[in-house]
Amino acid sequence: MSHTTIDIQSYKNTYQKLKSAIEGLSEEQLKWKPAPDKWSVTEVLSHLTDHSIVFSFRIRKLISEHAAQLPPFQQDPWVSESRANEGSANDIIDVFGVLLTYNSLLFDRLPADAWSRTGINFKGEPVTLLQSFQSFIKHVDTHLLQIDRIKNAYQ
Repeated sequence: MSHTTIDIQSYKNTYQKLKSAIEGLSEEQLKWKPAPDKWSVTEVLSHLTDHSIVFSFRIRKLISEHAAQLPPFQQDPWVSESRANEGSANDIIDVFGVLLTYNSLLFDRLPADAWSRTGINFKGEPVTLLQSFQSFIKHVDTHLLQIDRIKNAYQ
Protein backbone atom coordinates (compact mmCIF):
# COMPACT_ATOMS: atom_id res chain seq x y z
CA MET A 1 0.00 0.00 0.00
CA SER A 2 1.41 3.36 -1.02
CA HIS A 3 1.92 5.98 1.65
CA THR A 4 2.97 8.68 -0.76
CA THR A 5 0.73 11.47 -1.97
CA ILE A 6 3.09 12.28 -4.84
CA ASP A 7 2.31 10.97 -8.31
CA ILE A 8 5.52 9.20 -9.27
CA GLN A 9 4.32 8.15 -12.73
CA SER A 10 6.21 11.00 -14.42
CA TYR A 11 9.37 9.66 -12.78
CA LYS A 12 8.62 6.13 -13.96
CA ASN A 13 7.92 7.43 -17.48
CA THR A 14 11.48 8.73 -17.91
CA TYR A 15 12.71 5.24 -18.74
CA GLN A 16 10.23 4.72 -21.56
CA LYS A 17 10.91 8.20 -22.91
CA LEU A 18 14.61 7.37 -23.12
CA LYS A 19 13.92 3.97 -24.69
CA SER A 20 11.71 5.65 -27.31
CA ALA A 21 14.32 8.32 -27.99
CA ILE A 22 16.94 5.74 -28.99
CA GLU A 23 14.65 3.26 -30.69
CA GLY A 24 15.92 2.31 -34.12
CA LEU A 25 19.29 4.05 -33.77
CA SER A 26 22.28 2.17 -35.09
CA GLU A 27 25.41 1.60 -33.01
CA GLU A 28 27.12 4.25 -35.14
CA GLN A 29 24.36 6.77 -34.43
CA LEU A 30 24.46 6.00 -30.71
CA LYS A 31 28.22 6.58 -30.53
CA TRP A 32 28.50 9.52 -32.96
CA LYS A 33 29.57 12.83 -31.44
CA PRO A 34 28.67 16.19 -33.00
CA ALA A 35 32.08 17.50 -31.90
CA PRO A 36 35.04 16.07 -29.96
CA ASP A 37 34.02 17.97 -26.82
CA LYS A 38 30.32 17.02 -27.09
CA TRP A 39 28.58 13.89 -25.89
CA SER A 40 27.21 11.07 -28.00
CA VAL A 41 23.76 9.62 -27.31
CA THR A 42 25.45 6.77 -25.44
CA GLU A 43 27.34 9.27 -23.30
CA VAL A 44 24.13 11.18 -22.54
CA LEU A 45 22.53 7.93 -21.41
CA SER A 46 25.58 7.15 -19.29
CA HIS A 47 25.39 10.60 -17.70
CA LEU A 48 21.71 10.12 -16.90
CA THR A 49 22.46 6.74 -15.34
CA ASP A 50 25.30 8.27 -13.31
CA HIS A 51 22.90 11.01 -12.24
CA SER A 52 20.39 8.36 -11.24
CA ILE A 53 23.03 6.70 -9.04
CA VAL A 54 23.77 10.03 -7.36
CA PHE A 55 20.04 10.80 -7.04
CA SER A 56 19.50 7.38 -5.44
CA PHE A 57 22.13 8.24 -2.83
CA ARG A 58 20.68 11.71 -2.28
CA ILE A 59 17.19 10.28 -1.75
CA ARG A 60 18.45 8.05 1.02
CA LYS A 61 20.42 10.85 2.64
CA LEU A 62 17.35 13.12 2.55
CA ILE A 63 15.05 10.60 4.19
CA SER A 64 17.51 9.40 6.80
CA GLU A 65 19.63 12.38 7.87
CA HIS A 66 18.75 15.74 9.40
CA ALA A 67 20.11 18.58 7.19
CA ALA A 68 21.87 16.07 4.93
CA GLN A 69 24.75 17.34 2.82
CA LEU A 70 23.88 16.36 -0.75
CA PRO A 71 26.95 15.49 -2.79
CA PRO A 72 27.71 16.97 -6.19
CA PHE A 73 29.44 15.03 -8.93
CA GLN A 74 31.68 15.94 -11.84
CA GLN A 75 29.64 14.84 -14.84
CA ASP A 76 32.24 15.27 -17.58
CA PRO A 77 35.01 13.26 -15.90
CA TRP A 78 32.49 10.60 -14.89
CA VAL A 79 31.51 10.18 -18.55
CA SER A 80 35.00 10.43 -20.03
CA GLU A 81 36.94 8.44 -17.45
CA SER A 82 34.41 5.63 -17.45
CA ARG A 83 34.84 5.43 -21.24
CA ALA A 84 31.08 5.59 -21.51
CA ASN A 85 31.09 5.73 -25.30
CA GLU A 86 32.70 2.29 -25.38
CA GLY A 87 29.71 0.87 -23.51
CA SER A 88 26.44 -0.45 -24.81
CA ALA A 89 23.59 2.07 -24.85
CA ASN A 90 21.14 -0.75 -24.19
CA ASP A 91 23.08 -1.97 -21.15
CA ILE A 92 23.35 1.57 -19.82
CA ILE A 93 19.64 2.28 -20.22
CA ASP A 94 18.80 -1.06 -18.58
CA VAL A 95 20.73 0.04 -15.47
CA PHE A 96 18.83 3.34 -15.55
CA GLY A 97 15.58 1.37 -15.62
CA VAL A 98 16.57 -0.87 -12.71
CA LEU A 99 17.51 2.14 -10.57
CA LEU A 100 14.22 3.78 -11.49
CA THR A 101 12.29 0.70 -10.41
CA TYR A 102 14.23 0.39 -7.16
CA ASN A 103 13.68 4.04 -6.28
CA SER A 104 10.00 3.85 -7.27
CA LEU A 105 9.50 0.99 -4.82
CA LEU A 106 11.02 3.18 -2.12
CA PHE A 107 8.87 6.16 -3.11
CA ASP A 108 5.77 3.99 -2.78
CA ARG A 109 6.72 3.20 0.84
CA LEU A 110 7.44 6.77 1.92
CA PRO A 111 5.05 8.63 4.17
CA ALA A 112 3.77 11.93 2.78
CA ASP A 113 5.92 14.00 5.14
CA ALA A 114 9.13 12.47 3.74
CA TRP A 115 8.75 14.59 0.60
CA SER A 116 9.36 17.76 2.62
CA ARG A 117 12.58 16.52 4.22
CA THR A 118 15.42 18.88 3.48
CA GLY A 119 19.11 18.61 2.71
CA ILE A 120 21.73 21.12 1.67
CA ASN A 121 22.97 21.07 -1.93
CA PHE A 122 26.54 21.86 -3.04
CA LYS A 123 25.59 25.55 -3.39
CA GLY A 124 24.60 25.65 0.28
CA GLU A 125 20.90 25.91 -0.54
CA PRO A 126 18.16 23.88 1.15
CA VAL A 127 16.51 21.30 -1.12
CA THR A 128 13.56 19.05 -0.34
CA LEU A 129 13.09 15.52 -1.57
CA LEU A 130 10.17 16.75 -3.68
CA GLN A 131 12.34 19.41 -5.30
CA SER A 132 15.07 16.85 -5.99
CA PHE A 133 12.50 14.48 -7.47
CA GLN A 134 11.06 17.20 -9.73
CA SER A 135 14.55 18.32 -10.71
CA PHE A 136 15.47 14.75 -11.71
CA ILE A 137 12.52 14.54 -14.10
CA LYS A 138 13.30 17.96 -15.58
CA HIS A 139 16.95 16.91 -15.98
CA VAL A 140 15.95 13.85 -17.99
CA ASP A 141 13.65 15.99 -20.17
CA THR A 142 16.51 18.42 -20.83
CA HIS A 143 18.73 15.57 -21.97
CA LEU A 144 15.96 14.12 -24.13
CA LEU A 145 16.13 17.40 -26.06
CA GLN A 146 19.90 16.97 -26.28
CA ILE A 147 19.44 13.46 -27.69
CA ASP A 148 17.06 14.89 -30.32
CA ARG A 149 19.65 17.52 -31.27
CA ILE A 150 22.35 14.85 -31.64
CA LYS A 151 20.06 12.67 -33.75
CA ASN A 152 19.15 15.63 -35.96
CA ALA A 153 22.81 16.64 -36.41
CA TYR A 154 23.88 13.11 -37.44
CA GLN A 155 24.51 12.95 -41.17
